[in-house]
Amino acid sequence: MIELRPISSEAIPAALAKAERYRLLNQPRQAESICSDILQAEPDHQAALIMLLLALTDQFGSRRHSVDIRRAREVLSRLKGEYERAYYEGVVYERWGKSLIGGDAIVEAINQWLRSAMQCYERAEPLRPPDNDEAILHWNACARLINQNQLPEPSRREAFDIGD
Repeated sequence: MIELRPISSEAIPAALAKAERYRLLNQPRQAESICSDILQAEPDHQAALIMLLLALTDQFGSRRHSVDIRRAREVLSRLKGEYERAYYEGVVYERWGKSLIGGDAIVEAINQWLRSAMQCYERAEPLRPPDNDEAILHWNACARLINQNQLPEPSRREAFDIGD
């Protein structure tokens, strides 16, 4: 097995900027790798954890890369702020639900993931900083997707546990 080389703490800001660029270039695996290097140097680096979480969710639904939602949840559990945990849990559920669209998933499952994301955004909304409406923007995007696809309110029978 090849031993990985550590990066220095001083290199973290530049590495984080590179990870963001790779995400924007639609290269989430490279961003994931860089975040892993940052987290080796500073295991609780919150910005790197968030970038890693986003890089993982960028890979949801990709046929080339199979990222399981459990990996994203593991990263999510390491976030420290209550707002961040609620907001990014919503992002994970929203992206997972969207990744199921067009596949073999049943409509009720997509609906439930999107509605679960909306519940997370509702929890995040009162915790947000005054100038941050991201939770509202995502809640609205989920609502529009549900409305556009005319997804009905799930019945109790259709509800499922999103725990795993």
